Amino acid sequence: MIGPSATRQVGHALLFFGLAAGLFFLKLLAVDTGPRAIPGPDFLMCLIFAWVQRQPLTLHPVMIFAVLFLSDFLLMQPPGLWSLLVFLGAEFLRTRHSPSSEMPFPAEWGFVSIIVVIISLSNILILSMFVPELLHADMVMVQALMTVTMYPVVVIFCHYVLFVRRDIQMDGITRGAAR
Repeated sequence: MIGPSATRQVGHALLFFGLAAGLFFLKLLAVDTGPRAIPGPDFLMCLIFAWVQRQPLTLHPVMIFAVLFLSDFLLMQPPGLWSLLVFLGAEFLRTRHSPSSEMPFPAEWGFVSIIVVIISLSNILILSMFVPELLHADMVMVQALMTVTMYPVVVIFCHYVLFVRRDIQMDGITRGAAR
């Protein structure tokens, strides 16, 4: 018999895969064929970071890396670099998670913002060493700014629409905030 915890993890995994597939579909959909002046935010990174901050045990690291690696191929990015950087950022956030000491949202937003900037700067640095003619550092930093700006919107979406909420600690037993 499958327990409620396993059912919840499988449900969250399917929900995450479905959202990632929806984001891939929207990015690959050729609605605007002209050049874009301002790059949009990385909603997948926002979703992963918000999810790992709220429910760190429901997204397995292999699942996160597989979705990120698939996104590199689908979005024609250098395979593995962005995936690895976002994966390392998500795992860093996972190691800093503690259910007993909940971080207020402005502090979380600042912490995630610093990680997004570090990931973007690392991407710029590594790409500039190997493929300098393909690098648009200003656009990467604008995308980082857009991602940081959209993070609260994704957190609100996760909280109120997806019911991915922080775990709360009660009497030594961790329980999900939304049941």
